[in-house]
Amino acid sequence: MQETLPFNDYTSWTRRTFPFRVQKISIDAGFSCPNRDGNVGRGGCIFCDNNTFNPAYCDAKKSITQQLEEGKTFFRKKYPEMKYLAYFQAFSNTYAPLSILRQRYEEALSVDDVVGIVVGTRPDCIDEETIAYLKELASRVFVIVEYGIESTYDTTLNIINRGHSFEQSRKAVIMTHEAGLLCGGHVIIGLPGETDEMIIHSAELISELPLDFLKIHQLQIIKGTKLARLWQEKQNSIRTMELEEYIEILAQYIQRLRPDLVLERFVSQSPAELLLAPRWKVKNHEFTHKLIHYMNTRKLRQGATMTTKSRNQRK
Repeated sequence: MQETLPFNDYTSWTRRTFPFRVQKISIDAGFSCPNRDGNVGRGGCIFCDNNTFNPAYCDAKKSITQQLEEGKTFFRKKYPEMKYLAYFQAFSNTYAPLSILRQRYEEALSVDDVVGIVVGTRPDCIDEETIAYLKELASRVFVIVEYGIESTYDTTLNIINRGHSFEQSRKAVIMTHEAGLLCGGHVIIGLPGETDEMIIHSAELISELPLDFLKIHQLQIIKGTKLARLWQEKQNSIRTMELEEYIEILAQYIQRLRPDLVLERFVSQSPAELLLAPRWKVKNHEFTHKLIHYMNTRKLRQGATMTTKSRNQRK
């Protein structure tokens, strides 16, 4: 017997929204980030290695069309009638002049069976001109804009060399929402210096933003990153959670989130050869099952302990 879902899940949302199956295909369109090229900083975020989430076909050396066609070949084996969303995932996908953005997005949308785009970017890489273009594009095709918020605390954002503030995230999300665009956010649970109390409280701050979707990631230590070097030098000062510990904190976090906020992800999966910690050896669907069981056995629900202010925020 299938368990009742204690949260507002993304799969159910897609089934309500689309008359067909949809699948995101990640692409690397050759963009960079302002905290890599010196415009904001150097070296990027201390936790980041794009190789941890790029599939094999996602390669900036290939054209956008080729990446999408290879992705389609991979996914259509199971569902031949599936439609696709081109997911501009690697780095900051609005960090270029509008003429370049237009060319790359339109190339993706020209591929057969691609019905929309998902644009992942930083909150300091968006402006009114780009939002206006995306709004016009959304009148023709499906569009989501995703921001890497990562943390609601500026002290944490400084530690991880993020290069922007939470206030910049707030303004970007509001501008996107007011343009009528669907908007998602990414956060990381367990970043250096954040206590359990800070993590759980941050859910209230996230709920006050007019987000439509949220992706939640556990902190992972990836080989070759600055965070990995710090962790190897001072393991006791950088916390990595055990599976059961993360589920417990995540369940409390979800209870503080708006009930209408669609939760798209709860964990990240990095290649085993790159991952130093935590090494849970649990697949995404297995983790989700464990989370559902944990919440249901304790009668926990999304939004159950949030404040009235957060509950009424998104309008």
